[in-house]
Amino acid sequence: MEATPSSKEHVSSAEAVMLGALAPGVNGPTWNTLKIAFLMLGLCLAAMLGLAFSFSDSSLMFHVTFLVLIAATLFLLLSSFLAETGLVSVEHQMQEMGLGSKDVKDEIKKSN
Repeated sequence: MEATPSSKEHVSSAEAVMLGALAPGVNGPTWNTLKIAFLMLGLCLAAMLGLAFSFSDSSLMFHVTFLVLIAATLFLLLSSFLAETGLVSVEHQMQEMGLGSKDVKDEIKKSN
């Protein structure tokens, strides 16, 4: 028994993120990875802010609050930018870089 080739190539999340770093546009797995990174950054900054409050160090509180403000602003700007431009499919990015199969290229041409 031979497996029939599917119309969509299976690309792992790690490959999709690496492809998203090299190709134009942002794909879904890359955006999910960025959201997780921002979540972890938020957790770390919240822990630092809690430590700053427990030590009653006003300069440290000001500094960490400023870092939280910068991170929140960057996340909001990225979210609004992607809401306006939209996400790109992994198959489209592969076709842009010349890595996709001919079937995927034909499907993308037909959809345009």
